[in-house]
Amino acid sequence: MAVLHSLQKDLPQKDKVQQLITQHIDLWTGAVKDKSSAGRGGGSKREFYGIKKLRELILELAVRGKLVAQDPNDEPASVLLERIAAEKEELVKQKKIKKPKKLPEISEDEKPFGLPEGWEWTRIAELAEVGPRNPDVEDETIVSFIPMPLISTRLDGSHDSEPRAWKDVKKGYTHFANGDFAIAKITPCFENSKAAVFRNLESGIGAGTTELHVARPIPDTLNPQFVLLYLKAPMFLKVGETKMTGSAGQKRVPKDFFALNPLPFAPLTEQHRIVAKVDELMALCDQLEQQTESSINAHQTLVQILLDTLLQSADAEELGQNWQRLSAHFDLLFSTEQSIDQLKQTILQLAVMGKLVPQDPNDEPASELLKRIAAEKEELVKQKKIKKQKPLPPIRDDEKPFQLPKGWEWCRFASIVNVKSELVQSSDFPDFEQVAPDNIEKGTGRLLFKRTVREAGVKGPNNRFYQGQILYSKIRPSLSKAIIAEFDGLCSADMYPLEAMINAPFALKTILSEPFLVQVRALENRIKMPKLNIDSLSNIVVAIPPKKAQSDISAKVDQLMALCDQLKAKLADSKATQLKLTDVLVDGATA
Repeated sequence: MAVLHSLQKDLPQKDKVQQLITQHIDLWTGAVKDKSSAGRGGGSKREFYGIKKLRELILELAVRGKLVAQDPNDEPASVLLERIAAEKEELVKQKKIKKPKKLPEISEDEKPFGLPEGWEWTRIAELAEVGPRNPDVEDETIVSFIPMPLISTRLDGSHDSEPRAWKDVKKGYTHFANGDFAIAKITPCFENSKAAVFRNLESGIGAGTTELHVARPIPDTLNPQFVLLYLKAPMFLKVGETKMTGSAGQKRVPKDFFALNPLPFAPLTEQHRIVAKVDELMALCDQLEQQTESSINAHQTLVQILLDTLLQSADAEELGQNWQRLSAHFDLLFSTEQSIDQLKQTILQLAVMGKLVPQDPNDEPASELLKRIAAEKEELVKQKKIKKQKPLPPIRDDEKPFQLPKGWEWCRFASIVNVKSELVQSSDFPDFEQVAPDNIEKGTGRLLFKRTVREAGVKGPNNRFYQGQILYSKIRPSLSKAIIAEFDGLCSADMYPLEAMINAPFALKTILSEPFLVQVRALENRIKMPKLNIDSLSNIVVAIPPKKAQSDISAKVDQLMALCDQLKAKLADSKATQLKLTDVLVDGATA
């Protein structure tokens, strides 16, 4: 908190804006949010939160008059507003525009902040014609047609268009012309800052989506890009959200908000300077974003290369040596959520490859364990506790992804588990715990939250499961979701309740490991159905260690996963601090 107080105390004034941006580059680029994470080798979506806040800050400073120095020689905005009023009066006399309603003066209560010398508070309705029409256009004239998807969220207000004959679009659509500016009025386009300055239109005019508020300024009286900065600034968007009317999914910003909300208006020459400075700083933000992206990608590649050296270890002893070298740089290497997820998946892969713990030559080989399991299965079939399985094909050499330690064996997944499907009507068990893919964390074997059948609102058949069984999702895209049940309950019909005939924690880790998931992903590519069927699941190839090694390996994995969780907790604290510092810096700069 001392750092936060220091930042608040030393926040720069407008003459130090450039320093504010450049002196805190590490903060802007370091505040990154992970939107989602993937397993080893996968990519992740991320939000450059710090740079996003920097962009917002630049816009806020621009429309508050804090981005560039004021020039006392500039013609003040008050004179410009008088000229605009006079030109509008002349257009009314010429019957080119309708006579606008007299607008009340902007009260002190309506002004959210003070303005620099030479600036004035005004309204879009004072600066431009709101809701203009394009009169006297020949029907065969080719014009630009712009539906909402062709309006971008970019700061420059860019848009695409389609050529249409005027007769096809003049009725039932919004009119606009070159130099007009507009905002999307419907949710979520408004909140996403869809807005445009219309340029390069066919025949200089166009029509498009009715979900726009459009204003047509008098030529050469303002810079439309400057007004666009205001329309895209957080201060405008946040207030606009509170003014929306209509039902959910169809909310709209009223025309009066667009036309009458107070707008800070700069001298015309300063408007041009501000727009140029914003363009310059946004280009800097683009560079920062690209450099940050490249740095993160390079870091992930480095982490993957080093983790691959662990996978290439010949045995547990060599792994221990490689691990020691790696652990000396843990804080540097595992500094992102993605890299920690990579480490977790590597640990699981080392576990199922037999490289995580030393082998004990005195252990009974896995071949004997598999013989006993086969005999147990035969007895269960005789007792009619399980159905007789289809014969499993022998495992080909090309199906074996790596060499096994002595005493281990390859087998098909169905050799070590029984599918215990017991469909019941969920309405008969309203107070039972209910599990579905949505409350299982991807790739970790953890239940995110508990709920009863009644709380889940489940209807129709569910699978009955029992404590100790493995619950495995069989639907896309949740094929890396599995847990060991710690209670009896019901699970979604989209899950397999599995009874492991080997150490259940080891079986779970096998399911979550990369060698298993590689086969699942290959099945996903071949199978058109959205669910992994029993035959496909049964034939997945897995590596089985001796019985004692299974519990030893599982315990070692748990120990290392706990270390990864500690790293993640420290990282989360650090990220939260960075995000908080970013917010404090932005809030203080615009206070």
